Amino acid sequence: MSDTDAPQTQPSLLGRFALFLRQVVAELRKVIWPTRKELIAYTIVVVVFVLAMAGIVAVLDYIFAQVVLFIFG
Repeated sequence: MSDTDAPQTQPSLLGRFALFLRQVVAELRKVIWPTRKELIAYTIVVVVFVLAMAGIVAVLDYIFAQVVLFIFG
């Protein structure tokens, strides 16, 4: 009988969780983290973009509200 014929047992829940954590740590070590300067620049870009989108939505909301009030007044 060879090793491949042996019945395969599934690791315990704790064993699978430990394997998952080891894999997460291994993947996080591969990440290229941004520098502080890059992080601040990215944050500013995201905040400006979100504010611009909020402004566009607010303007469109106001326009549509005025159109609806004009129609159904």
